[in-house]
Amino acid sequence: MNTCVVIPSSPPSQTPGRATLPQAAATAKRKPFMSTSPPDTSPAGVVATEAVPQNPATLGDLFAVRSYVWFWLGRVCNSLSVQVQAIALAWQVYAVARHSASVSEAALAVGMLGLAQFLPMFALTLFAGHAADIYDRRKIMMAGLGVQLLTSSLFSAMAYGGLTLLWPIYGVAALFGSARAFYTPASAALAPTLVERRLIPRAIVVNSAGNQMATIVGPAIGGLLVAFSPVAAFVASGLLCLISLVSLLLVASPPRQPRPTASRWALIAEGLNYVWATKVVLGAISLDLFAVLLGGVTALLPVYARDILHVGPEGFGVLRAAPSAGAIVTGFVLAARPLKSRAGLKMFAAVGIYGLATLVFALSRSMVLSTLALAILGAADMVSVFVRQTLVQIVTPDPMRGRVSAVSSLFIGASNELGEFESGGMARLLGPVGSAIFGGCGAILVTLLWAGLFPALRKADRLE
Repeated sequence: MNTCVVIPSSPPSQTPGRATLPQAAATAKRKPFMSTSPPDTSPAGVVATEAVPQNPATLGDLFAVRSYVWFWLGRVCNSLSVQVQAIALAWQVYAVARHSASVSEAALAVGMLGLAQFLPMFALTLFAGHAADIYDRRKIMMAGLGVQLLTSSLFSAMAYGGLTLLWPIYGVAALFGSARAFYTPASAALAPTLVERRLIPRAIVVNSAGNQMATIVGPAIGGLLVAFSPVAAFVASGLLCLISLVSLLLVASPPRQPRPTASRWALIAEGLNYVWATKVVLGAISLDLFAVLLGGVTALLPVYARDILHVGPEGFGVLRAAPSAGAIVTGFVLAARPLKSRAGLKMFAAVGIYGLATLVFALSRSMVLSTLALAILGAADMVSVFVRQTLVQIVTPDPMRGRVSAVSSLFIGASNELGEFESGGMARLLGPVGSAIFGGCGAILVTLLWAGLFPALRKADRLE
């Protein structure tokens, strides 16, 4: 079934409870979603209610696009690479820090990894989004993968040499964050251009499912390899990155539109203005930012695995994989039974469940219960991801996808990397358990607050 955002075509016919775009969108030119004419590329990005899918998309149609298949395989391999490296890096930093620091101080050291990766991402992402709109997105991705491969080699060398200092690790982590700052918006902007517009919703689900599969397998592989040797984990990460790079070489770059003549700063401002004016998109990505920023417990997992649950590196890998296991099951459900009504309300409910699951994990002393709580947490997050990505990819015109994807990736990066720093910092003040409790309560509070601040998002009805 094709997926679209249904917006009433005129105020008098508006159905109560359905989302409306901001007033700035009201005067934008509207065209049918599946019409033969070019899609509307006005800043409002409106999709009309009279849009009727002409050819329902299937997974077979999606995987018949060869360039997309190579892109997807490369994306999965890169996700595996990132996950394996994240496991090895977090465990190594925590182990090094524990030689001379307490549990709380070592947790802060792990959290600093997130800050080291986020700062260059924060500084570069908007410029990277601008680059993705004027240069070959595939080549930008390849350059990012090349730098990522270099960081895997440097991490391997430091682990092999038995490095006991943390600052070189943080330095290479910052280089890795710089590479991801360019790779992420280019990847997000390239994906929709490889398939027909009617296939975009299916591609979103398949991309998310592939990423979640990687984040299930990656932590498990990473945990097993770290138990054998951190060097082996970093080498495996580098090999997976190399496979991703080769796969990307087989992707045919779609034709690029003429480069805009406006200045760099004007184009960046245009992307920011678009996100600000489209309140549904702004509400969706900012909800994800603050909920995961406060509720994320990724940086605390080494602490729980080693000093609270006492399950070692193997258990650490299982804990890291649990959220992804819940997410991928939910992804398959969404692929088979997409959200048909009250999408906004269900998104808020999912984020609230995310906060509650965080609280259960924080208080649990059972490996089984902790794993179950993390799986529910991941399932809830998948619903939020699906709604957010569907809104952003379908509503945004292609000439602006790089910049809008950059803003979205900046928000996601802040929620993940900066969230790890927040967790580590709160663990230093409140202890690891207190930090997780604070995060769960914060995610629930943000959900309630955003439901009041963004009524259009709360009332969003259908995504099909």
